[in-house]
Amino acid sequence: MMELVKKHIHMNRRKGNVTSQMTLDDDFNVPDSMDDVEELILDSGEIQIESAKNQGEKVAVKGKLVFRVLYRRPGGQLTTLAGSLPFEENVNMPGLADSDYVQAGAELDDLTIGMIHSRKLNVKALMTLKIQADAIYDAEAAADVNFDGNVEVRKRDITVAAIAVRRKDTFRVKEVLTLSANKPDIDTLLWQDIRLRGVSTKPLDGKVHIDGDLMVFAIYTGEDGQMPVQCIEETIPFSGDVELEEAVEEMIPFITVRLIHKELEVHPDSDGEMRELAVDAVMELDMRLYEEQQVEILSDLYALDREAVPDTGEACFDQITARNTLKTKLQEKVSLPGRQRILQICHSDGDVKIDEVQVKEDGLHIDGVLEARILYLTADDSSPVGASTQMLPFHVVAEAAGLTDSSVWQMEPGLEQLSAVMLGGDGVEVKAIVTIDILMLQPVCEQVILDVREEEVDVERLKKMPGIVGYIVQEGDSLWTLARRFHTSVDAIMEANHLADDRIHVGDKLILVKEVRERA
Repeated sequence: MMELVKKHIHMNRRKGNVTSQMTLDDDFNVPDSMDDVEELILDSGEIQIESAKNQGEKVAVKGKLVFRVLYRRPGGQLTTLAGSLPFEENVNMPGLADSDYVQAGAELDDLTIGMIHSRKLNVKALMTLKIQADAIYDAEAAADVNFDGNVEVRKRDITVAAIAVRRKDTFRVKEVLTLSANKPDIDTLLWQDIRLRGVSTKPLDGKVHIDGDLMVFAIYTGEDGQMPVQCIEETIPFSGDVELEEAVEEMIPFITVRLIHKELEVHPDSDGEMRELAVDAVMELDMRLYEEQQVEILSDLYALDREAVPDTGEACFDQITARNTLKTKLQEKVSLPGRQRILQICHSDGDVKIDEVQVKEDGLHIDGVLEARILYLTADDSSPVGASTQMLPFHVVAEAAGLTDSSVWQMEPGLEQLSAVMLGGDGVEVKAIVTIDILMLQPVCEQVILDVREEEVDVERLKKMPGIVGYIVQEGDSLWTLARRFHTSVDAIMEANHLADDRIHVGDKLILVKEVRERA
């Protein structure tokens, strides 16, 4: 009786990627509690995905466009209006199974906010939804065989990248910033932004470590007739751990980090003066940890006391082709538009977007763009804040040999550094370091034994085989193939020919003796 011992290897298989563009176009009423809009000064927006539900060959995405507008009201004072437009979209994804893992992201391609009249705004946005579906499944192969007789087995080792952990969790940073002594107290917070910069993660035993910086920026008006507009820019370094029981330090990570909540509030200090900013930021970690394993699988078997017929099939395993972080430096001189005289640049931020990825002989060729946004103060009291978006293209190559159309890559673009320095007039020099965290996997398909059938010995076939053979080794021969062909065993050939190991060479002369054993 023979019974295969199966090895189950957890794999993460990419089911598909779907990209869908959608347009939001809606009117937004200014709340009754706020003043009329006389002129729009500044706007910004971002897409927040609230849920992506797998509904079998369709993904139901729910989210909202969150926008902020800085406007001038009658009398010249500046005011900020924040709002949101919800959306729901069903994205078709053929072949999606109920058990597949779905991840949704979105990019805001264009935002236009205009005045209809002093109490109503029109908000138009063009956005791109990106849906990715993965399947967690077990690749199965025979690792050994249990038997009650004379069975010869052959094994081989393969290297696979098994998915060890697929989990989401959150990490929170709360901090209080105090204004420097040369800054006036805060009267009204006009503009705020919190972004991640230089984030890195790594698995440790039982946890995942995360560190990086929160870039906090705000524009406010000061009290007591101070300068009408003030800028604050602070960096909050953070470091901590997310508990993850299954994590092991040697695992290979691919972890994406998103800000899913960010809040900036003005608080009084111990003297009752409005000089403190309370920062609250929540990050979502989408964690994928891989484990490279050397797996021994059964590649062939035969018996000397019966007919053992293996049934073979194909099983596919992932192997890691490359795992690294690409960095590219960008430096460009640009001109800021506008008729106002620019007093100073108060803030710069940016979004990295991947436009195209091509598989070539030397690896992945990646084209993208850094959308750098520059905020500046002007000498125009009626419009003291201006903004300009500059596009800085880039091209990088992720070197990896042997990529094919079946290769799977996961990449996460980021921004490590960004600065904008005035050169005089309207000239600005923008410098940045763009990062791309990338993991490349290559599916490798192997012939494996799926089952084995036992039959009675073919006596007539054995009788026709010679009992002893003098053989000259040919190209492609191994002791295993010879033992199988001439109904003997590797050990018997080595013993009969006084071989110290199983290595043979073309032209070697061997004595091969047929073995016929009785079934136990």
